[in-house]
Amino acid sequence: MEAQATQPSPLAVQPRPPGRDDQAQGEPFIRIEPPKGWRLVNWRELVAYRDLLTQFVLRDVSARYKQTVLGYAWAVIRPVFSMVVFTVIFGNLAAVPSDGAPYALFSYAALLPWTYFSGALGGATNSLTAQKGIFTKVYFPRLIIPLAPVITGLVDFAIASVVLAGLMVYYGVAPTLNVVFLPLLILIMVATAFGAGLWLSSLSVQYRDVNQAMTFAMQLLMYAAPVVWPVSLIVEKFPVWGETLRLVYGLYPMAGVIEGFRASLLGTVPMPWDLIAIGAGVAAFLVITGSLLFRRMERTFADVA
Repeated sequence: MEAQATQPSPLAVQPRPPGRDDQAQGEPFIRIEPPKGWRLVNWRELVAYRDLLTQFVLRDVSARYKQTVLGYAWAVIRPVFSMVVFTVIFGNLAAVPSDGAPYALFSYAALLPWTYFSGALGGATNSLTAQKGIFTKVYFPRLIIPLAPVITGLVDFAIASVVLAGLMVYYGVAPTLNVVFLPLLILIMVATAFGAGLWLSSLSVQYRDVNQAMTFAMQLLMYAAPVVWPVSLIVEKFPVWGETLRLVYGLYPMAGVIEGFRASLLGTVPMPWDLIAIGAGVAAFLVITGSLLFRRMERTFADVA
């Protein structure tokens, strides 16, 4: 009869915690204490772990297209097919105005930033619950987890941008001089996804309803964004309060980003600096408050995840 192997006791392999005797003997040790109170992001620590962040991003890019037949083509399939459906339904059947631009180009110029935003926000929201097996075992800045999908989404954004360039060549539309402000719009877009992702990922650890509601919420946010319709429609439909409603609508950061993309690339409307300024302020607010909330709650992530 074969003897059963005995499992070593966990207590036997655990290192002895440092105590006052070790300090008295001058032996070096590291004490990890949970942060207390409201704390801002420790950028120095985040920079020190930049190699780990890079590995997380490379892992996400590899995992996204691993064992797929079409590979990186999936980065353009979603916005292209959405553009085709929107063009047929909203452009041809519903005759939604497009500020004088071909509706296919009008919708794709909006789908490009929107597809990034929805993917980055969804990935950041689900990141902590999906990777609880990692951060409950070893210490590293937890902020890296929701930050990785926000950076990974820029790869798909860059690939999908090639299709927009092809559409502009096909329709004979040249970018305006405002194209130099595209990096600013991209920065606001990334900050919005990151700030909202910090809020939702922190709450999703304790309230899994957040993860369940994301699919439904993203559909509502897409139709609330000016993806299939122009912001000029607000002033046209509400001539009395149109300008006021338009500025209130600017509190949705993606409104200024999407209209800015169209203004800089297609020249359909003047650069909406009022919407962009309001959206930038909201994005900064989301990043600051999201970072404070994340740092406040991260001490409980390992216990409730």
